[in-house]
Amino acid sequence: MAEYTLYCFAQSGNAYKAALMLNLAGCDWEARFVDYFNGETRTPAFRAINEMGEVPVLEHKGKRISQSGVILDYLSERTGKFGWKNDDERREILRWLLWDNHKLTSYTATLRFMISLAKTGETPVTEFLRQRSSTALGILNDHLGKADWVAAGRPTIADISICGYLFWPEEFGVDYAKQYPNIGKWLERIKALPGWVHPYTLVPGHPLPEKK
Repeated sequence: MAEYTLYCFAQSGNAYKAALMLNLAGCDWEARFVDYFNGETRTPAFRAINEMGEVPVLEHKGKRISQSGVILDYLSERTGKFGWKNDDERREILRWLLWDNHKLTSYTATLRFMISLAKTGETPVTEFLRQRSSTALGILNDHLGKADWVAAGRPTIADISICGYLFWPEEFGVDYAKQYPNIGKWLERIKALPGWVHPYTLVPGHPLPEKK
């Protein structure tokens, strides 16, 4: 039995953040597929695992930890990798983790879900989400024009968090080379890290399961 178990599914960028960290850090881990699209996260059994009804959930030594940012923080402390060297670095990493969850992932993930998974087509809602996502991507692109990595001058959990939904540009309609070249180059640096695997390969559940 692996040391870590991650409840996850391939289409969740938040689950990918945790899975990528486990892989990059060389952890002994296994995936436990969660059938989100057939309603598993709404079942009493899953709500007993995570009352929020979300993935990822990390199981480790009797603990169950949810929320991707908390899992990244926990794994960084446990493994000593992709973390901070002092309090200033920790706060800077935390600043970007919070920004990602609030300003980047929140809008980009919802836009991608509507366009590529729910297939709503373009609506006033997707237009609003795209504007917010574009603003966040612009901030990140400008920041990465001044630094190779998001925080601390090296790869950290800030990078791992922020990249979680960005390896699917075609699914939310961006062209990094034309629109956000610094993000494109940064993603290539992440892909060069030992242990990087594309989310649809690393996490089970792609392609989408058939509806029951």
